[in-house]
Amino acid sequence: MRQHSDRFHVEIDVADHVVDVRAVGEIDIATVGSFRAALWDAPARPVLRVDLSGVRVLSAAGVRALVAAHLRARARGGELVLVDPDPVVTRVLRATGLHRVVRVVAGSAPAGWEPAAARELVAA
Repeated sequence: MRQHSDRFHVEIDVADHVVDVRAVGEIDIATVGSFRAALWDAPARPVLRVDLSGVRVLSAAGVRALVAAHLRARARGGELVLVDPDPVVTRVLRATGLHRVVRVVAGSAPAGWEPAAARELVAA
């Protein structure tokens, strides 16, 4: 699945145990609706992995969307994992404290990846 605009686009890949969401562009008040829709459209799997390497702006609206996705994944018995955030996005995750609630890891992980085995990117 793919959603696209001039400032933001998102792609979703579904595997047996992992849903990969790759976001590219700016996640702000103008684009958060597309981002939120992609997170909500993702089918339930043990791991919802959101690749933030292509995101250059993450506003408060984007943080709220990630918190809601985290709560939804937990309610389904799964886990939200954020992968490779840009340095600017990493600062937002640290400033909001989201890095203490949601796992943030470095590097794209191979198929069959277990979140606990990934290298933590953002220290507490």
